[in-house]
Amino acid sequence: MKRTKTVFKVICLGLLTVSLITPSHDALAQRRKKKNQTTADTPTEKAQTPPKKKEKTYESLVKGMNADEGLFKVYQKDGKIMYEIPKAELGKDMLWVTRLVSAPENFGGGFVGSGSKMIEQVVRWEHREGKILLKKISFNNVADSTDAIYKSVMNNNFAPIIGSFKVTGQPEDSSAYLVDVTKFFTGDTKAISAMNSRFRSSFQVRRLDAEKSYTESVKSFPQNIEVRQVMTYDAGRPPSNGNTGLITMQVAQSMIKLPENPMMPRLADQRVGWFTMGNINFSSDKLKGDQVRFLKRWRLEPKDPAAYARGELVEPVKPIVYYLDPATPEKFRKWFKLGIEDWQVAFEAAGFKNAIIAKDPPSKEEDPDWSPEDTRYSTVRYIANMTRNATGPSTADPRTGEIIESDIIWYHNHLRSYRNWYLIQTGAANPRARTLNTPAEDIGEMMRAVIAHEIGHALGLPHNMKASSSYPVESLRNPEFAEEYGVAPTIMDYARVNYIAQPGDGVTRFIRKIGPYDKYVINWGYRVIPNASNPEAEKATLDQWILDKADDRMFRFGSSNGSNPEAQTEDLGDNSVLASTYGMENIMKVVPNLLDWTTTDGENYDDTREIYNEVIGQWRRFVGHVITNVGGITEDFKSTDQEGTVYNVVPEAQQVSAMNWMHKYAFAKPDWLLDEDLLRKMESYGAVNRIRATQVSFLNRLLDPTRAQRLIEAEAFKGRNTYTIYQMFADTRKGLFSELASGTAINTYRRNLQRAFVERLEFMMTNEVSQFQARQVDMSQSDIRPVVKSELKTLQREVNSAIGRYSDRASRVHLEDLKDRIADILDPK
Repeated sequence: MKRTKTVFKVICLGLLTVSLITPSHDALAQRRKKKNQTTADTPTEKAQTPPKKKEKTYESLVKGMNADEGLFKVYQKDGKIMYEIPKAELGKDMLWVTRLVSAPENFGGGFVGSGSKMIEQVVRWEHREGKILLKKISFNNVADSTDAIYKSVMNNNFAPIIGSFKVTGQPEDSSAYLVDVTKFFTGDTKAISAMNSRFRSSFQVRRLDAEKSYTESVKSFPQNIEVRQVMTYDAGRPPSNGNTGLITMQVAQSMIKLPENPMMPRLADQRVGWFTMGNINFSSDKLKGDQVRFLKRWRLEPKDPAAYARGELVEPVKPIVYYLDPATPEKFRKWFKLGIEDWQVAFEAAGFKNAIIAKDPPSKEEDPDWSPEDTRYSTVRYIANMTRNATGPSTADPRTGEIIESDIIWYHNHLRSYRNWYLIQTGAANPRARTLNTPAEDIGEMMRAVIAHEIGHALGLPHNMKASSSYPVESLRNPEFAEEYGVAPTIMDYARVNYIAQPGDGVTRFIRKIGPYDKYVINWGYRVIPNASNPEAEKATLDQWILDKADDRMFRFGSSNGSNPEAQTEDLGDNSVLASTYGMENIMKVVPNLLDWTTTDGENYDDTREIYNEVIGQWRRFVGHVITNVGGITEDFKSTDQEGTVYNVVPEAQQVSAMNWMHKYAFAKPDWLLDEDLLRKMESYGAVNRIRATQVSFLNRLLDPTRAQRLIEAEAFKGRNTYTIYQMFADTRKGLFSELASGTAINTYRRNLQRAFVERLEFMMTNEVSQFQARQVDMSQSDIRPVVKSELKTLQREVNSAIGRYSDRASRVHLEDLKDRIADILDPK
């Protein structure tokens, strides 16, 4: 009670204090009155009100600025950029794409560079209370706008505002709003920055250096606006030029208006290879938010629907047109055009003629406004740099998958890749490949194939690494088969040239081409299905097209996953062990001829060294193709109404064959690579360590914990009716230590491998967890460690028994060392 009274007293005192120091209402009124009277009664003084600030006219706001008409009217001068945004374009969906134009050396580790797409998002411009807001719109979660759940979807996917701009004026007819967007492009706007959080962390980026950053150009076209930036960042650990402490990059910001009449999507199926887009549909009748995937594809509609429905070939309303870059060398233009239009035959399978067309760029006289940056024009860009690659990106409407535009990128130095592969892989059987000056016709055919491959990507097709496994290996030695079918059923496989054909086979076509799968997949994705008014209505027809081809291996699709020998990169044929045998025999014939085929009078041996190193790379590929059979699991996508399993263990005989191959071609001393005359023209030393590193990588890849775990699981299901982990380790040990039984001297290369084998077993004994491709293996909890321990004990007995049979010092010292190493692993001190 005392505390309550005290509080009350404090409150009363507070009120009393306020009343004592605050003038009464009447007193204030008197003061105001007196002040007003004084002002009014002074005839020489007038009330001073500040002059009203005169608003700038619209004309004065844009006076002297350069104007560019297009999707928005753009004004720019001295680094200042203003957009005149038509009211008619407010609330419309725009696709915003952020791409790297130029990046510093080593910026993306070889996977991110010139032309790389960094961000793709949908935006809308909206007006609110004197401001224009730029919002990022997501289509990840959708619902029918007539469903009650639509409101919940909207409330739980509220759009972030990535830009806010004060309206500074309007034209006389009030049809648009003028806003200053300068800071949006010159500042460090994270929503459109090519410097993502991963790069910021990796390169220790501290801030954007505004003094060294600027907007290079702004161009407005009828359907898009292109902004080119140069952005410089202060960085603690730049990827190159570290002494500068800076990273400078050139970035393209593209804003593209999306169709106001969206295309009908086509539902995807994992049995047919397509790039896809998707969302979660909360209006689905399924008892969940339904994940829906649909194809990325161009909008092709027949000019004459009735004739199309009768099965006649019909031209599309709007064909796919690719323009060549004006910078494309004249001598290559023919091949680029052929590569683009090679797809016409595939579109004919879908009922369209002249569906895809290649054109030269128009001259200034023909079209002074033509620009490759105008989204109305898709182009094949020719980039003069040292990158050995080509890419086929496209920009698509995330609402439907409709491809809006595409720019194929060919990097000049990719010619070098194909020249080298052609020589190395086909030189034994192909006299035309035995030179660094590849015949123009051959290099043109290879460029044609690359462009066709990249166009395939831009049409919506991913790599199909399974396709090549449908061709019998021996068929690729047949000249007639190779001429008609190339090297794989699709240009979308990484099957470059025919390395299987042997000298004397008579094969003359070694280069890939459009194949049966390409015609099938284009028909599946692009043929118009009459009377289908929604995606679901197409599904029965699409399913039947798949089932019609289900028993033909040429029409299967699969991606490389590291454990499926039927879907590998750079491989050929239906038996990777046999194919790699032919491939090895060919490159073993090439190496002795390198000095003749790769040297020029008056030049040094740089080209020879380059080709030699790439031969070793090809050896690695062949070994990789074979290793995948061990512990391999094939994958064959099926729907629930199809018979058979999706995943199957590679037959035991095939795995045994692969292990035998490894001991012959991977682990034996590679005398074919050790020509002393050749090596001493390229280097003072290094061969032993190079071979050691290469063969050790083979061994470690073979003895991978995830491979061992797959063998354990196969045995768990099949018992001993499969190749087992015990066999793999025993076969590896027996092959690597075959000298022990005979007492044959152990050469340097074998000693290296034997030590590596013991070290690999030690790794498996001492490391608890191994992870590969997101799959984790706990070695201490699996059968791996007991098997490894058993192998170590067996090897220990064999080494102890064999030491006495060796008189040469190198072998004996080596075995003594191994004995000690094994003892330390089994009984660590």
